[in-house]
Amino acid sequence: MESLRGTGNIGATGAQALKRAKEGTGIRSRRRWRKGKAKASRLTHGMDLRTMTQSLVTLAEDNIAFFSSQGPGETARRLLGVFAGVREQALGLEPTLGRLLGMAHLFDLDSETPANGYRSLVHTARCCLAHLLHKSRYVASNRRSIFFRSGHNLAELEAYLAALTQLRALAYYAQRLLITSQPGRLFLEGDEGLTADFLREYVTLHKGCFYGRCLGFQFTPTIRPFLQTISIGLVSFGEHYKRNETGLSVTASSLFTGGRFAIDPELRGAEFERITQNLDVHFWKAFWNITEIEVLSSLANMASATVRVSRLLSLPPETFEMPLATDPKLTVTISPPLAHTGPGPVLVRLISYDLREGQDSEELNSLVKSEGPRSLELRPRPQQAPRSRSLVVHIHGGGFVAQTSKSHEPYLKSWAQELGAPILSIDYSLAPEAPFPRALEECFYAYCWAVKHCALLGSTGERICLAGDSAGGNLCFTVSLRAAAYGVRVPDGIMAAYPATMLQSSASPSRLLSLMDPLLPLSVLSKCVSAYAGAETEDHSDSDQKALGMMGLVRRDTALLLRDLRMGASSWLNSFLELSGRKSHKTSVPIAEPVPVPMRRSVSEAALAQPEGPLGGDPVKSLTMQDLSLRSSSEASDTPKLSLSGETLGPSKPSDVNFLLGPEDVPEAAVAMDEVRTQDHCRGTSTAFPEGFHPRRSSQGATRMPLDSSPIVKNPFMSPLLAPDYMLQSLPPVHIVACALDPMLDDSVMFARRLRSLGQPVTLRVVEDLPHGFLSLAALCRETREAAALCVERIRLVLTPPGTSAPAPHGGLERQTAPATPPRTPPA
Repeated sequence: MESLRGTGNIGATGAQALKRAKEGTGIRSRRRWRKGKAKASRLTHGMDLRTMTQSLVTLAEDNIAFFSSQGPGETARRLLGVFAGVREQALGLEPTLGRLLGMAHLFDLDSETPANGYRSLVHTARCCLAHLLHKSRYVASNRRSIFFRSGHNLAELEAYLAALTQLRALAYYAQRLLITSQPGRLFLEGDEGLTADFLREYVTLHKGCFYGRCLGFQFTPTIRPFLQTISIGLVSFGEHYKRNETGLSVTASSLFTGGRFAIDPELRGAEFERITQNLDVHFWKAFWNITEIEVLSSLANMASATVRVSRLLSLPPETFEMPLATDPKLTVTISPPLAHTGPGPVLVRLISYDLREGQDSEELNSLVKSEGPRSLELRPRPQQAPRSRSLVVHIHGGGFVAQTSKSHEPYLKSWAQELGAPILSIDYSLAPEAPFPRALEECFYAYCWAVKHCALLGSTGERICLAGDSAGGNLCFTVSLRAAAYGVRVPDGIMAAYPATMLQSSASPSRLLSLMDPLLPLSVLSKCVSAYAGAETEDHSDSDQKALGMMGLVRRDTALLLRDLRMGASSWLNSFLELSGRKSHKTSVPIAEPVPVPMRRSVSEAALAQPEGPLGGDPVKSLTMQDLSLRSSSEASDTPKLSLSGETLGPSKPSDVNFLLGPEDVPEAAVAMDEVRTQDHCRGTSTAFPEGFHPRRSSQGATRMPLDSSPIVKNPFMSPLLAPDYMLQSLPPVHIVACALDPMLDDSVMFARRLRSLGQPVTLRVVEDLPHGFLSLAALCRETREAAALCVERIRLVLTPPGTSAPAPHGGLERQTAPATPPRTPPA
């Protein structure tokens, strides 16, 4: 018996050793694959554009020669067509990218900050070429192996070929912008009819290929899983939108129906395109506000820094006096917000790492607004720290339509810890219920209140920084402009992360990237701006839900959660049973003669096979720019015109705005632009695309997005880039942190160029390979943490008194910044 037991132990030990050996072999194999991919990535990164294109064409021709000798099989035929398409698109794309790259330096802020939309578009195309180069090498090396997964590699190649085709179309559009725009200008301005025609043709391009297998290919690899999760959640959420209740119920149902979108990237891409084109701003408002649900916000706060103070305050709508910056003996009256809804309280959130003097005073406690259990402090109060010399006033992003300070609280807590200063984050009213200028009025009122009552916030107010991201960056600029117009103290500096400074519907090379951006598609951006401008009407169909408020929705949806889980599980099972039923039905069909079973056609291949020209089945594909402009001209007459807001300063005249380069650079830019126009004229090109090239058009029908800008977007308090020179000269030092792959990059570059041309102190830092909104993803990966730390460093520069040594620059992802003009001290 003992010997038998010993033999059994030996056998078990041997099996475990064999299992460990297999696992080790698998791990080493995956590690070698990752190292090979990283090495290939480094090699392609060091290649110039022509060398990369030639390498890709050589590999494509080698694979064409191989698969052409493999017989008439369906897989070989499709692989043959894919590599032929890759060769064609790569050869057609390379000259256009080279032309764009040769002119891109004319639009940089300076030689030390090489960043603009033209460079970003070329970089994105290089990323797509690099992916195809890596995949082509893999196919060439493994095509004879019995373990070669032809179906998977074919789907990947088809997806990236579709993306490359659309990127070629974007490159031609960018070349057209280069020819049409004025020298030194990134935005297409002047002829509004030409801008509208350009946008109408641009929005008909097919987008689904960028939201399937290729989702986020241009970003850092560590962020792609997050983007895939967001896209799956978005399409699942959109499937239940308007069918179930909002809040936890639709979220619960989406958890079960998202499985099929996870296993079918082509289906996910097509549904993502449908949602972005057809659903209104209320859908995006509901989706982005998922993070406001108590359960999710509590989970996010558990992973963030622990602070002593995080209180929601309600500022009463009371008039108060503020001293003038030029003569403190004189005062100006600050009135409460009045636009659209009349006087009302303004909500702000006070965040402080330490409990400081004044933060638990009776006067401040009387302003605290209850948030339920989260506002209860059960631990004994620590000893109070002295007041900080600094104060940060924060304005959150969210496209002017969504989110509150609660969504941004995790990274604000980290800021409070690293800066050692209290932070006051403003919860302004959101569009479309409260369009412009309500948010500006509330932010300006809260800023003035913070300056006047900084002692209650735990600060002496010696240094004040305005900080915001995206829409919040826009409001930071406009609040400062309004403070200067009122004559009150302006902040000591502004830190704006990826701000929106141009809300007019104007094309630019970076905004072409919105065709593939999963977080900021063009239609979504346009709908948010339209809502902020007052063109989007409020959705009254769900007035009963809005009356409940966010917490009421959470309590009601919790009661219905079990029902929705049951319905969601049933829908999930039915969807898979339906898929299996389709497969069994297909296999039961009798076959008359033995033919090879074709592989499932992907959405990308279906787009390849779509007919072009007037005989195609989709009417959108056959529309030219002229047809679209003729159609829109008949509809434009019925569009109501919005009146301007009550701001005393109306929209600036075109003569007041100067987007040109400096006087010493204008001749160079003009000569270079003339050469490009001459070359284009010699080619006889009358359209954006050369003869024989046909990009893929959207199969979702006409995009529901407002293309005609309301006149109100030209107001400098809405689009600070359009402000006249004398207004911009009143701004304090500005520090901008932008993303190289952000559709809003050109907003930052042009705003920095305007300030630089006026002699204003400005710095621009551009981070690589990250999407718009990286601050909300600060805890996701190393790259986002470094970018968030860069924002903290910029704020610290503002809070550092003049004459004090500035902190050491933060190393990381960002491009080298231009030397900053020495900061000026605004009047106290």
